[in-house]
Amino acid sequence: MSDTSKTLSNPITGPAPGEENAAGDPTAAPITVVDPRLLVREEGLKGYWTEFTRKVKGGELGSLPVVVGLVIIWTIFQSQNSRFLSADNLSNISYYLSATGMLAIGLVFVLLLGEIDLSVGSVSGLASTIFAVFVVDHSMNPWLGLALTIVTGALIGALHGWFFAKIGVPAFVVTLAGFLGWNGLMLWLLGSSGTINIPSDAGPIHLLGQSSFFMDQAIVGAYLLAGLGVILSLVGNFGEQRRRKAAGVPFRPTSEILLRVGLLAVASFVTAVVLNNASGVSNALVIFLAALAIVDFVLRRTTFGRKVFAVGGGIEAARRAGINVPLIRITVFAIAGGFAAVGGMFFAGQTASATLNAGGGNTLMLAIAAAVIGGTSLFGGRGSVWSALLGMLVIQSIQTGLDLLNMNTSIQYMITGGVLLGAVVIDSVSRRSQKAAGRA
Repeated sequence: MSDTSKTLSNPITGPAPGEENAAGDPTAAPITVVDPRLLVREEGLKGYWTEFTRKVKGGELGSLPVVVGLVIIWTIFQSQNSRFLSADNLSNISYYLSATGMLAIGLVFVLLLGEIDLSVGSVSGLASTIFAVFVVDHSMNPWLGLALTIVTGALIGALHGWFFAKIGVPAFVVTLAGFLGWNGLMLWLLGSSGTINIPSDAGPIHLLGQSSFFMDQAIVGAYLLAGLGVILSLVGNFGEQRRRKAAGVPFRPTSEILLRVGLLAVASFVTAVVLNNASGVSNALVIFLAALAIVDFVLRRTTFGRKVFAVGGGIEAARRAGINVPLIRITVFAIAGGFAAVGGMFFAGQTASATLNAGGGNTLMLAIAAAVIGGTSLFGGRGSVWSALLGMLVIQSIQTGLDLLNMNTSIQYMITGGVLLGAVVIDSVSRRSQKAAGRA
C-alpha cells in the first residue's frame, strides 16, 4: 500500500466510522479537509478576490451584470442631462418603480418554478377596478375593500395554478386565457365611462399617493428607515453567526459582518440624504421595500422557500424528496395573483382612479423584464426577490432618462427590449459556464 494513501475526513466532525482510503485501509491516518470558505477568509482580501474571480469564471455572476448596467445607464443619462441624478428625479424613479415592482415580486416566484404568468397585468387592473366598485359604488370601508381586493387577486392566481397543477394546462396557456378574460371583466365593470374616480382621501389611496410620505415627516422618516435597516442587518448577521457557531459550521467573522453592515449604512444614509433633498421617502417605496425584505426571508429562510427552489430545480427530484409539487405550484400562482392585486392598488394610488389603462399597455412586459433583468433565471431554480428592485431600477431609469431627453416612446421600447435580451443571453451563457465548471 502506498504511504500517500489517506482517508478524507469530514471537515467538521472528523472521519466517519468505517471510512476507508482508496486502497480500502480503514487504519490509514486521515487528512483533514478544510472548508474552502475558511481558506478564503484566512487569506483576507486576496482570498475574497480569488473566490470572486473563480465564481465569475464559473458563471456565477449574481447581481454583477445588472449593477454594472445600472452604473452605465446612469452615467450616460447624467452626461446627457445633468438633472438625471438630481434629488427630484431620483425621488420620482423611486416612487414610480413600486407599482410594477410589486408585480415583479410575484413573478419572481413563478419564474423560480421555470414557468410564466401572463395574467398579472390584467389582474392588477381588475384589482383596482374591484376596489373602486367596492368603495365608490357600494360605499365599503376602504381598508375592508383593500383586503377583499387582495384576496380576490390571490384566488384568481390560485385558480390559474389549479388548472396548471391539477388539470395539466400549460401555465402559458392558462395565464394567457386569464390575461384576456380578466381584462374583459375589468372593461365590463368600468362600463361605458371607462373610469371610476376614487376619493383621494380613501385610506389606501391616500397612503399610496405621490404626495404621501413615510410618517409625514420626510426627514425623520428617511433617517429612521435607514437606521432601522442597519440595525436589522446587524441583528440578522450576528444571529446567523451565533447559530452557525453553535452548529459547528463555517461562519462569517465579525470583521466581515461589520464591513458589510457599514457599506449598507453608507448606502442607506446616502439614499436618505438624497431623497430628503427632494420630498422624502414615499409610502409606496417603504411598502415595496418592506415586501422585498419579507419575501426574501420567506424564500431564503423558510421550508416553503426551499421547496419553491427545489421544484424549480427539478420536479422529479422534488417529488422524490416528498414535496407536494401541485400544492407548491398552486400556492406560487396565488402569491403572484396577490402581488398583482397589490400592484393594482399602487397604480390606483398614483391616479386616484381605476381606468382602462390600469395594468394595460406594456405593464406585463415590464414586470417580466424587471424580474429577468434583475437576475432571476427564466429556466427556474435560480434567482432572488431583490432582482425585482434591481430590474425596476434599470427599467425606470431608462424610462425617466428618455423622458428627460424628450425621446419617443418607441425608442424606450427598443432599448428596454435590448436590455431584456441581453439579460437573457447573460443568463444562458452563465448557465452554460456553470455546467462546464460542474456547478449546475
